[in-house]
Amino acid sequence: MARRSYGRLVAYIAARTRDVALAEDALADAFRIALERWPVAGVPRNPEGWLVTVARRQVLGRVRHQGVADRATPALTLLAEERMETPEAALPDERLKLMFACTHPAIDAAVHAPLMLQTVLGFDAAAIGAACLVPGPTMGQRLVRAKAKIRAARIPFAVPDAAVLPDRLPPVLDAVYATFGLAWDDPAGRRDLAEEALWLAELLTRLLPGAPEALGLRALLLFSHARRGARRGADGAFVPLDEQDTALWDGAMAARANDLLAVAAARGAPGRYQIEAAIQAIHADRARTGLTHWAALLPLYRALRHLVPTLGNHVGEAAVLGRVVGPDAGLAHLDRMADAGRQFQPWWAVRANLLHRQGADAGPAYAEAIRLTPDPALRAWLAARAGRA
Repeated sequence: MARRSYGRLVAYIAARTRDVALAEDALADAFRIALERWPVAGVPRNPEGWLVTVARRQVLGRVRHQGVADRATPALTLLAEERMETPEAALPDERLKLMFACTHPAIDAAVHAPLMLQTVLGFDAAAIGAACLVPGPTMGQRLVRAKAKIRAARIPFAVPDAAVLPDRLPPVLDAVYATFGLAWDDPAGRRDLAEEALWLAELLTRLLPGAPEALGLRALLLFSHARRGARRGADGAFVPLDEQDTALWDGAMAARANDLLAVAAARGAPGRYQIEAAIQAIHADRARTGLTHWAALLPLYRALRHLVPTLGNHVGEAAVLGRVVGPDAGLAHLDRMADAGRQFQPWWAVRANLLHRQGADAGPAYAEAIRLTPDPALRAWLAARAGRA
């Protein structure tokens, strides 16, 4: 119960106190008291309501003890709500409001995903720091500063109006995607993070059922997660996408992703995550046809690059150009981003592959790709390719 209730309860209390840290501390006290009392008295009929009641009283106690005037009014409001509720009253779901607060433009974008991991999912700073390759104390300081910013700047806990929602939703989606990326990039395969990101994506589609990009993001994550069992060999060796055994893919998960993408596409408002999901849908179709329809990928990559002109999308388009038109075309496309690409591992990896297919010397490009690769399994795979070049 604690795992799924944590973010819901923090969001409920924080939305009323306007203080995430205060809400977390009060809820931590409530869980501690529950661990002491429930084994003796039994679990109450409405556990979430019990925890909120205790947390409310902890909030008031802290405010009284600290003598913080600007916290007193929201704390008293929280207690006033208690008097009007029945014991079995269902708590409103405020998690979407909390997610928008965590990704407010006033908060450093680099902290959006870590802040959501802590406030919505209950991860501690040490675990988040380990996933982000940041020392736990450093991550803890960043999170404390972000929460203080929410309180000091009086960042609202609210779903933005329809007029500004298109501008405010992308950071929320990006933070969920970044959470999934932490697991994807981890050679050990942090399945807990991947599955939490999937759960957050599902939550977004439930709370924002009319948002096609939320559907697109969930579809994208499902397509990617469906291949988790094929990304590494039995010995931990890296297996590239076009060499993966499709029998190891989760067909039911991919089918669910296809359904979500179809619903999103029917809304007639294409966006980044829908396009990325469509790209993954074409790769997933190899399980049915035995072939990758590279020509169908090219217009999708072009649309994605025009919409989100990142170096990664540029490199992805170059790789597909190399398949569809030929290695010369792919290399010419890479050369347009040569200055930025020289510190980007995928730029060198794709360049090495295209040079090899062109019949040119790919050794230096493979060497640079290997130098920039932190994953030992991927380094070994690139070294083996370089040896055959």
